[in-house]
Amino acid sequence: MSCGWSMILQMLCSAGDKHLLHTQCPSRSMLMAISAVGAGKGGGVLERPTIERTTPGRESEFDVRRKRKMAPPYRVLLHNDNYNKREYVVQVLMKVIPGMTLDNAVNIMQEAHYNGLSVVIICAQVDAEEHCMQLRGNGLLSSIEPASGGC
Repeated sequence: MSCGWSMILQMLCSAGDKHLLHTQCPSRSMLMAISAVGAGKGGGVLERPTIERTTPGRESEFDVRRKRKMAPPYRVLLHNDNYNKREYVVQVLMKVIPGMTLDNAVNIMQEAHYNGLSVVIICAQVDAEEHCMQLRGNGLLSSIEPASGGC
């Protein structure tokens, strides 16, 4: 059995005044909610959907996410130091960087230890600045740089 608009309209036509119709589509596991205005018998008229508009000067969440994806990437760099223990560096990396695994944190720590510098993550500038500040806040030497030079 299909769940077509004709079935929905039939239910609307049999209704009276303005009401909210909830129906379960038999062919899909989906609950539909339809607001209708009707004058007794006859066809119901669907109301226009309300479109959320952002106020001037305020960006929607979609716009913010799109800007972050389009923003030029930045590298978060971890610098070697002679003060922090290796285990501590791994713990901080896993705490500060979302999705950081133990294996990745150990590899990043070892690269910084042996080479003096390691790339922690490549991300949008805003996120890179935040990660860098959190690493510094936990006593690690960190910096950021644009990743456009050859990532």
